[in-house]
Amino acid sequence: MSVWTRCLTLTSAAIVALAMGGPASAQTKLRWAHVYEVTEPYHTEALWAASEIRKRSYGRFDIEVFPASQLGNENQLNEGLGVGTIDIVYVGINFVAATYQPLGISGAPFMLRDFDHWKAYRASKLFAELARGYEDKTRHKIVALTYYGQRHVTANKRISKPEDMKGMRLRVPPAPLFLMFTKSVGANATPIAFSDVYNALQQGLVDGQENPLPTIMAKKFYEVQSHIVLTGHITESMVTVVGSHVWNKLTPDDQKLFADTLKEAAAKATESIEASERILAGEFKKLGKTVIEPDREAFRKAAIPLHNDEFLGAGWTRAQYDELQALK
Repeated sequence: MSVWTRCLTLTSAAIVALAMGGPASAQTKLRWAHVYEVTEPYHTEALWAASEIRKRSYGRFDIEVFPASQLGNENQLNEGLGVGTIDIVYVGINFVAATYQPLGISGAPFMLRDFDHWKAYRASKLFAELARGYEDKTRHKIVALTYYGQRHVTANKRISKPEDMKGMRLRVPPAPLFLMFTKSVGANATPIAFSDVYNALQQGLVDGQENPLPTIMAKKFYEVQSHIVLTGHITESMVTVVGSHVWNKLTPDDQKLFADTLKEAAAKATESIEASERILAGEFKKLGKTVIEPDREAFRKAAIPLHNDEFLGAGWTRAQYDELQALK
């Protein structure tokens, strides 16, 4: 090969490399962790987003997704984000509220009326302001809000009204705001890590638990619980958070790439979860489970007086509360 040919080849390779993002930016490997199962939309959409970011960045970012509590429970994932051992997380809204209380406002029992109210909150000025408050405090970047579903109670007995839960040992996530629901019904809150709930139910360490229908199905809690009670007491969300040690090093173009892709993944997971909620009660009946439609209004009336109880984790202002309730 002549010197001229070699130079032409090297020049062509350089042009291609620059078009692909260039050798100036070595591949950045990132770790994305969550507690959900590989079959759930949260995970499948995380895989999609990781693949899309790799493709849209011409291979400059390689994101590995760790599902099913492989890197710890949600509190541990938050810690990992803080020390930089984890780069991206899905975290339940009540877990980020442990760091920045006002952001937990949507996670209180019967705070949101329904899915439409949730969508209005996602698009609201209020959510954007609360997300910025979290970012100001932690420097981590909230890039998306994903619908987790309406939380329902499972048990081995019939529950029709709040009084039926008095004294019940109810597994709740280890985050303060969940105590608001257990207090409203007189249950005994038993915080247990997500990965340990099935065994706790099977061994009788707790009498019941509460989660959205897609999670009850994915985690197979129905195998060790006979009754599914459609309380719909919390319209739950989770956020996608990018650690400050990653976000602050991204160029503005790459920040837009991450934000756009992760929001798209969140929207797709949201649609999938909401659609599955509409059919799963029937699926549980086919599996021989007793599905109960309780007196939801009685549950709601029991919870509302606690909405602004700071002792139970309410860290929002009355103005923020009123603003959320006014959304349509």
